[in-house]
Amino acid sequence: MEGNLTKGPILKTLTKLAVPIMASSFLGTLYNITDMAWIGLLGSKAVAGVGVGGMFTWLSQGLAAMARMGGQVHVAQCIGRGDRERAHGFAQAAVQLAAFMGMAYAILSLLFTRQMVGFFQLADAQAHAAAMSYTRIACGLIVFSFMTLTLTGLYTAQGDSKTPFIANLVGLAANMVLDPVLILGVGMFPKLGVVGAAIATVTAQAIVMSIMIVGIVIQKKENVLKGTRLLAKIPWEYLQGICKIGIPTAIQGMAYCAISMVLTRMISGYGAEAVATQRVGGQIESISWNTADGFAAALNAFIAQNYGAGKNDRVKKGYKASLWTVGIWGLLISAVFICIPEPIARIFFHEPKAIATSVEYLIIIGFSEAFMCVELTTVGALSGLGRTRLCSIISIAFTSARIPLSIILGGIMGLDGIWWAISSTSIVKGIIFTCTFLWITRKRPSQT
Repeated sequence: MEGNLTKGPILKTLTKLAVPIMASSFLGTLYNITDMAWIGLLGSKAVAGVGVGGMFTWLSQGLAAMARMGGQVHVAQCIGRGDRERAHGFAQAAVQLAAFMGMAYAILSLLFTRQMVGFFQLADAQAHAAAMSYTRIACGLIVFSFMTLTLTGLYTAQGDSKTPFIANLVGLAANMVLDPVLILGVGMFPKLGVVGAAIATVTAQAIVMSIMIVGIVIQKKENVLKGTRLLAKIPWEYLQGICKIGIPTAIQGMAYCAISMVLTRMISGYGAEAVATQRVGGQIESISWNTADGFAAALNAFIAQNYGAGKNDRVKKGYKASLWTVGIWGLLISAVFICIPEPIARIFFHEPKAIATSVEYLIIIGFSEAFMCVELTTVGALSGLGRTRLCSIISIAFTSARIPLSIILGGIMGLDGIWWAISSTSIVKGIIFTCTFLWITRKRPSQT
């Protein structure tokens, strides 16, 4: 069967699936860094505005995770059991749900843009205007992102990570061309600034989605997405199954974003440079978390298929191999952030105050990078077992602790105290998630 992950050498099978996903994640990192580098030329106020608007696209990804994770886990488990009919049913339901939720989120965002941006209380008029413009466009056309994320998950569930990689590669190329053209203005194109960045982003997302849809149609190999009918009635059985797995993941992602929004509001009291640092710092960090998240997606499909097939030894061995891989990568990123933060900061910032702020951020966050990589990988593994509710409880509980911890440490250390609150909770979560997975799999895992 094409994309069967229940046979063959574990490390080779996992790596073959993971490498294109990790490459796609690197493309996502370059995608975001490209935006920030060009927007950085407009000044820290523009970066701060895009940072606020980006919070709402991030929030949407948490909601999109419901269709993606619910569909991916069920499709992979059905394939592991050899039930292609149910796999197709779950895949079609996931795509339908993603399209509906993407359009609903877009409508709400357009209706309440002013209230959404107003939450952050941006004192600077230029930063506020940038946030309004970016949010209207990026969130108003967010359905492309919803569909892209879900289709990527469903391709991965079948063991096909190459098609999403190719789609993302073309999307990155388009974004890298459109960014300077639309942001700064080239030739006949006017200088659109932040608006240009938003247009470039949604255009690239639409291209990625289109390529994956074309792939379903033209590929000769078997694909559970073939014959998907977008307007068909969703059977309750499939909708219930997706929601059971996907809702905890969606709550976790949206809660994580909401907590970050609260922290951003606290950080905004330290000026536009601090908000810009948080936004750019997150994009720089994506070098580690996008890679770990990509490996986690591969591990999720691997574990779900093998769990569905009852091959629990492969589940444990696959997790351990993944843990070593992402752990070493996280340590390398930590070393770079801690040892050479200033050259990295100067890529995105040109004002001395912003550079100094981002250097402090990179050093402090650097201590938690390996733990964050381990956390994300383990969440993918636990989700493959169907334990999304447990992941949600642990993640929300310890991520929420950042708010009171930021208040306490912020009062003592200022802005650095908030950075330490974020870093220290990531360290704790990495340790707890690892111990949780090892405890659950000490015997035959049970499905929830």
